Amino acid sequence: MPQQLYNPFSNFNFSNRNCFLTGEALSTSEEKIQVFPQWLMSRFELEDKPFKLLDESMATYKDLKLPCSAVVNENYLEPLESEIANAFEQGYEGVSQLNDVKLFQWAGKLLYGIIFNEIQAGIRQQHAQGEEFSMSHAIIHKFTQLHMMLQSINLSLEFDEFKPFSLALFRVNNADDVFGYRDEINTLTFSLRIKDFGLIICLQDNGTNARYHNEVLEKIAGQPLHPIQFEELNARFFYSAYLFNRLPEYNILPVNDTIYLEAMPLRGMSSKPLFDHWVVKTYGQVLENFWKNWGILLFEIIKNPEEPMSFLFDADGNFVPAESIQLPA
Repeated sequence: MPQQLYNPFSNFNFSNRNCFLTGEALSTSEEKIQVFPQWLMSRFELEDKPFKLLDESMATYKDLKLPCSAVVNENYLEPLESEIANAFEQGYEGVSQLNDVKLFQWAGKLLYGIIFNEIQAGIRQQHAQGEEFSMSHAIIHKFTQLHMMLQSINLSLEFDEFKPFSLALFRVNNADDVFGYRDEINTLTFSLRIKDFGLIICLQDNGTNARYHNEVLEKIAGQPLHPIQFEELNARFFYSAYLFNRLPEYNILPVNDTIYLEAMPLRGMSSKPLFDHWVVKTYGQVLENFWKNWGILLFEIIKNPEEPMSFLFDADGNFVPAESIQLPA
């Protein structure tokens, strides 16, 4: 029997009575998993820390949960969590040995968990106001594609000669016990800075953001980064993900017991560049936010509008070694 993909967006099923991954009915509404896995929350004491949702309401990290069948959790999610947890415990060396599709699945599951909770909060809020919940077609398209790809965790689903994501992993000289997490659900961008590494993933770009930043990535390849350098790279990726103006499309090709996803050309019928124009002031505003820990303000960043402030590169475009940066981690 051919495998069936589940699409919760076809009828907007975000109840706690169905498994988020397969759609199967759950025996109890208590059949749930944590969005931020327990091992991560315990390691960084996150359980009771505040987590702000898009509707401005506050939750805690441990409040964020996903309805999930015990069988799916035991057979597919727990083995994935175990593999990721073991690698993360070893730091950069362990994470760099991981299959990058596993990292994509793990980060995608976490980000989708946040999306699921955001949608539930949105539905509650709209219903309380007597309104129907609605989302833009573009956002539904992105979320649907991400959810489809997450089913590579529990189904035989293969990415046919492409990877749906960009991934950048660097050794970072972090302070002890730092937990630097960021996401942007509209662009499906994820970042995590812990232990001795920093990780950035654009989850739905077919590798385009990595190609966009190829020159930067080549210059800093293999170099350990100061946290302010990693956050600069982070800002570049988060901003370019915002500028990326395509909605990737995929052909779904079931062959025997495997589902193959084939990426369609991003250019499509449009001659328009894949990215909108890079505006230095807007990038500076993003960077100011990412550099908040160091108190660097926008007017300092864009004092020279042609050459915004950088800790990654000097005035000649050469990489600045992390150890030469005299700033706290």
